[in-house]
Amino acid sequence: MRTGPALVVGAAVVLAGVALAGLHVNAYVYFAGYVILQYVVIATAWNILGGYAGYVNFGTPAFFALGAYTAVFLIRSLQAPLPVLIVAGGLVAALLGLGIGYLTLRLRGTFFSIATLALAVVLQTMIINWEYVGGSRGISVLRPSGPPFGSYVTFLFTVMVGLAVVAVMVARFIERSWIGRGLAALRDNEEAAECMGVPTLRLKLFATTVSGFLLGVAGAPFPYYVTFVEPNSAFAIDYAVNALAMPMIGGTTSWIGPVIGAVLLGTAQQLATVTISSELNLFIVGVVLVAFVVLAPEGILGLVRRWRGR
Repeated sequence: MRTGPALVVGAAVVLAGVALAGLHVNAYVYFAGYVILQYVVIATAWNILGGYAGYVNFGTPAFFALGAYTAVFLIRSLQAPLPVLIVAGGLVAALLGLGIGYLTLRLRGTFFSIATLALAVVLQTMIINWEYVGGSRGISVLRPSGPPFGSYVTFLFTVMVGLAVVAVMVARFIERSWIGRGLAALRDNEEAAECMGVPTLRLKLFATTVSGFLLGVAGAPFPYYVTFVEPNSAFAIDYAVNALAMPMIGGTTSWIGPVIGAVLLGTAQQLATVTISSELNLFIVGVVLVAFVVLAPEGILGLVRRWRGR
């Protein structure tokens, strides 16, 4: 699909989200839809670094929480509007991504993953001891009055529709540009890519920065969504596990893979939350991920390619 038709499809998805918000259906549809779309952004962001570049990031909660707590800080200090919160959350997380990319340039494979996991632990410790944003006790956030569509959750649902479309379009553009080809070369063999003249240093910094920006953008609306932010929820392990599992289930080599994984796995988790228990979410992720690692290591997209090749 070329850029023009892709933009039309993206605009159609946004309009469909706005139309759904105007129908005023069961409130849980918007509640669950927000979570699924949030995971579309998170999985897409993770895949730019973990899928395209091959650098597995376990620090997803750090970037997500940084976006959320940047929003908390701006709400408390300036009463900033939601668009400002989203842009600021993304920029702060992008700076963190740039810094992490620069500091971990020589780390590869497991060592890079451990470094990103340590980042999440360090950042959570800092937030726990920062009383201005609630510290370990957490902080309540008041939603603005008079939201569009009559409900703030419904409004946030439409916002997340737009953010998900933007994230997917960014990932699609990267994949189809020289940047995507360079990241693929870096993923396949970094030493060979360097010998061929691929600017691996700049590409890695680019991937960590863009991935961090999108994760921060996903976290920025979080305070208004939950209305009470505390470190355990913002730094939840669910974000790290789902961010890794969803692209792997859908397929990490294409922009559509994380979308497929996020929609399928996110929907299954929301259905399990309603029908059985929310405690089953990580269990579902674990079972499905193990099944795909064993039976279809290239994800759903790999299965489709295999069937087409027969």
